[in-house]
Formats: sequence, structure tokens, C-alpha cells
Amino acid sequence: MDKADKPPLDAGVRRRIQELIKVRGDGYNADLVADIIDNALKILKDVKDRGDVRVIQTAVRELRYAFKLFAPHAQVRKVTMFGSARTPDTKPEYVQAREFAAQMASAGWMVITGAGPGIMQAGHEGAGPANSFGANIRLPWEQAANPVISNDKKLITFKYFFTRKLTFVRHSDAIVLFPGGFGTMDEGYEALTLMQTGKSRMMPLVLLDRPGGVYWRTWDKHVREHLLRNEFICREDLHLYHITDSAEQAVRIITRFYRNFHSMRFVRDLLVIRLTHLPSPSAIRGLNEDYADIIQTSNVQVIQPTPEEREDNQCLDLPRIAFGFNRRDYGRLRQMLDTLNCL
Repeated sequence: MDKADKPPLDAGVRRRIQELIKVRGDGYNADLVADIIDNALKILKDVKDRGDVRVIQTAVRELRYAFKLFAPHAQVRKVTMFGSARTPDTKPEYVQAREFAAQMASAGWMVITGAGPGIMQAGHEGAGPANSFGANIRLPWEQAANPVISNDKKLITFKYFFTRKLTFVRHSDAIVLFPGGFGTMDEGYEALTLMQTGKSRMMPLVLLDRPGGVYWRTWDKHVREHLLRNEFICREDLHLYHITDSAEQAVRIITRFYRNFHSMRFVRDLLVIRLTHLPSPSAIRGLNEDYADIIQTSNVQVIQPTPEEREDNQCLDLPRIAFGFNRRDYGRLRQMLDTLNCL
């Protein structure tokens, strides 16, 4: 809903909401909570179907609990592992997933999986329960939490796929896909779509096959011969993912993405990129030349933390650069981040 079309809160309703918030005690983001309460009250007249209201009710409940669950570990990088629930522990893919998760845990990362069997259980076995999160889904068959995570406090069971998917993407700093079925493909394509359209943070997405496997190479051939050839995607979009059959290489791809790059956000017309080390003046000139095709309104420049970042207390100790990004060519933006990591 556009802010211009948003009706003002009735004064009496606003006052009672504030009183209710005070009764609950001090907390975070009281202004946003007040807006949620106001919209909840509007459901009384706007949504007649009880099933529709239950969707809203359950979604809010699941997301609130998920954010609470992840909050104590917000400063730890996390990788989400997707793959088939039907992969037995005798398969090379299972061994590969377990080894990858163990290496990521050794590098100081936590692992998120769908909490089921197969690749998900392999991820939890490799990382260990202390470094694992489980985002389970209630299904009438097949999907029960695996024994590694089943009794852990870092397990949440969702009713809806969309709240579960949001949780995966929102709390991930990297995504790794192992061979799998429709669910794996769905999660992989959604992650790519969200990055391609700027609806999620930019992060490494690695397609990890068993040693010598061709599962993801075959998928990549389809993407190039049908999606790219028919111009349904552009060539730069291919930079949004990497394919390997080596767990060690997958770990390197992920950790090197954060070698210099830390995070980014939009502040009005500027894309602010936080870094560990600032590029030299000559390197910044090179960025402006090499990526002129995605720069508009403002060239790449060193800036201080913006007022919006100060208000949110976001990474104020990190150096940063900013420029006017065209908000379209995210594959090229990924190339720019790779360049920043190599400087």
C-alpha cells in the first residue's frame, strides 16, 4: 500500500494502542508495532473469510517466533543448505553435505537446513547441533525433524512454506544447493529470483554436486540453452551462482565473498556498500570506469555513515562506498562485489 494512500490512525484508536503497548511494557519498535496492531484491527471489517484471517494470524505468529529464535545469533554468519530429503547416508551427496557443513562450522559459520532427513540431516551432522538451525515444515508424510535437531531449541516448525522460505533467505549469508527434487529446484530458483530482482541481500549461491557429478552441469546447460538463448535472462545473471563438485571449493567461494564485502543497503537513491578495507583512489576510479553501465546519478565515492544508518546503528565502524545503482543489473552488481573482494 502506498504511503500516500494510507489513512491516518483515528486519534482514539491511536491512544488506545499506545496504552496497550505501555501495558505490555517497554520494547522495541513501538511505532511499527502500533501499525501492526492497527492493521490487525482493520481485518475485523476488511477480511470476512475466517480461513484468510487464519493465514494472517499464523504467518505473523510464525515470523515473530522465527525472528526471536535467530536474534541471539544475529552476529554469526549462516549458510542455508538445500537438497533432497530422500538422499540416504550411503550416497556420495550425503557424505559431501556432511563434509561441507563440518568445514563451514570450522570456519565459524552456523548451518540452517529444513530439519528433515537426507541432505538436511547430513548438514546437521556435519555442523553439530550447537551450530545448527532447523526450519521444519508440517507435512502429512516424510518430513519429521531429524534426530540431530529434533530436541534442540533452535528448531522451528512452520505451517506455511512462504514463512519458512522467508526465514531461510532473511537469515542466510550464503545458500548451497545439493541435488534434489522439486523442492530443491523451487528454493534455488526463488533465491536466484530474489537476488536478480534486488528483493533479498546479495549472497553466494553455490550448486554443489558429488565429486564428478553432472547434476548441476546439466541444469546449467538447460539454463544457458533455453533461458539465456531465448533472452529470458541476461548473461550477467549467470554470475549469481557458482557450480562446483568440491566441498572445499564451495567453502572458499562463500568465505571469500566476505573477504572485503560486509553488507549493503539502499539509502534513498544511493546504494551503500560496507567494506572491511576501502579501495584506493585509483581503484575507485577504475570501478567508475568499469561499471559505468550500472551507475547513474552519482559515481562511486567514499562516504561516512548516513543518518539512516546511524538511526539504525548499522555497522558504523566500517568504511563504506556509495553510488547511484540503476537497481536493475544485479548480475553486474555481483561482479562489482567480486572486484571489491579482489582489490
